[in-house]
Amino acid sequence: MIMDAMTTLEAFYAAEAAFLTEGAGFEEMARHLADDIVMDQAPSLPYGGRWQGHAGFRDFLTAMEASWDGLWFDEQRFLAEGDRIVVYSRGRLRARRTGRVLETSLLQWISFRDGLITEFRPYYHDTAAVLAVLSEEA
Repeated sequence: MIMDAMTTLEAFYAAEAAFLTEGAGFEEMARHLADDIVMDQAPSLPYGGRWQGHAGFRDFLTAMEASWDGLWFDEQRFLAEGDRIVVYSRGRLRARRTGRVLETSLLQWISFRDGLITEFRPYYHDTAAVLAVLSEEA
């Protein structure tokens, strides 16, 4: 199960980066998501809240894409157990409106069922820093 989940997650991350950086379509990401996928984002973010199902996940990505036009992972570490993977990511995001780059880290709790991702729960190191980079004010 762990290797299947890791393979799925790596393919999803590649599709997500291509979506945000190259304008690739949603379909490649959707191949790795369960029909009842849930994304829970910090409510203070412009793309915060609970997003459910493929339609909800696509809406989340549209909201996230309105904020960011680039995503690069500089380091990722994985801790897997059963049908869950915890991911530490350190990377950079570029704000669409300001062009400023955020260097940050986050943890994601990711759940799987039948080789598909069923849940994302990201925990940001500093949501205030995310909001500051997205702000029009310098």
